[in-house]
Order: sequence, then C-alpha cells, then structure tokens
Amino acid sequence: MTRRAVLVVAKAPVPGQVKTRLMAAYSAVDAARLAAAALVDTLDVALAVPDTEVVVSLAGDLDDAIDAEAIAARLARTTVIGQVGDTLGDRLHRAHVDAAEVVDGGAVMQVGMDTPQLTVTLLTSGFDALGVHDAALGLAADGGWWGLGVVGARGAQTLPSVQMSQPDTGARTLDALRADGSTVALLDSLSDVDHPADVPEVAKKCAPTSAFATTAAELRSAVRP
Repeated sequence: MTRRAVLVVAKAPVPGQVKTRLMAAYSAVDAARLAAAALVDTLDVALAVPDTEVVVSLAGDLDDAIDAEAIAARLARTTVIGQVGDTLGDRLHRAHVDAAEVVDGGAVMQVGMDTPQLTVTLLTSGFDALGVHDAALGLAADGGWWGLGVVGARGAQTLPSVQMSQPDTGARTLDALRADGSTVALLDSLSDVDHPADVPEVAKKCAPTSAFATTAAELRSAVRP
C-alpha cells in the first residue's frame, strides 16, 4: 500500500501569539485556549484516519503553550517537523515537501488548526480524490481554503506565489494549481475559526464532547461584547 499522511500545519497555542483576532472578544489566554482545543481536535481526527501517518509542521514553543501536556501526548504519535520559510506560502510549500519525504512521495492531505469540525470522512474524501485528480482543495467559507491534498508535493510549489489570508486566496490557489497543469477536485467547504462570531458557529458543528465545543461552552460567559 502506498504510504500517505495527514499534514497538520500548526502554531503552538501561546497566549498573545495565536488567534489574535479572537482577542477582540476574548482574553489572550482564552483565545489560546480555543486554539489549543482546535489543535487537539484536529490531531485526534488526523490520528484516527486509517492506514495514514500524521506529520505536524509546528511553529512556536510548546513549553509556553496552553494545554501543552495534552498536545505533546498527541504529537508523540506523529512526526514533527519545523516550519521553514519567510512567508506562509513558503512554509506551506516546504511542509508539503518534507511530509512527502516522510511517506516516500505518497499522498499528503494538509490542513491547519482552524477547523476543529474536521472529520475523518472529510480527510478520507481528499485522499480518495487524489486517486483520480492531481490535487484536492477544500475551500473555506471566508474565501480561503482549509485543506490541500497533493501527491509527492506536486502542485505545492505554486503556494509561494499565492497571496495568503486574503478574501480570494482560495480562488487564487485554485487558479494557480490549474495553471500549473493540475486537475483539482473540490472538497466540501468548511468555516474557519478566525473571528469571535465564528466560535459558536463552528462549535455547533463539532461533537458536543469535543475539546473545542467544550471550551467554547466554558468560555461563553467570558466573551466581551
């Protein structure tokens, strides 16, 4: 069987360094708690995909992070690589290259830590799509994208040319992949957790016992108007 991996691109949930846009309504610690919960849920789903390795491209110091012990316990079951590159596009490209090396040029389905409602079925659909397409792209409701699947990092070299974190980043990524000659399967759309209003909406789509839904419920009374 060809080796494959879920690639999670993440940042250690250190207060004041992650989910800063959530700090319009949450404290720095509470925003980091939500980021940590989202990362825990994402790692749990990635680790649950059958016959699949998990590679984590991690930035930041986990020693200073919220829920470091819980995160470290999950990272122990993965291959952790550092993030390299000046821009987000550079870092994503390098992460794909490194993850492809881990699985001997196999399929890599990359996600971030902003979609705790992610499921095994969604990740599997990405791998399935790579059986007939060169790339699988999951667009996000805010105009970005939540996931990118490629084989042997082919197509990932287009990412440094795409301006990230823009309202049309998803469309630009799709155009760049197609311009590079890749056939692209579009996966189901998801909503990212970027702004305070996203927290309750995404929490509703998570399992009630998930880390993110539980944390969002605990922090409901702490939200600033």
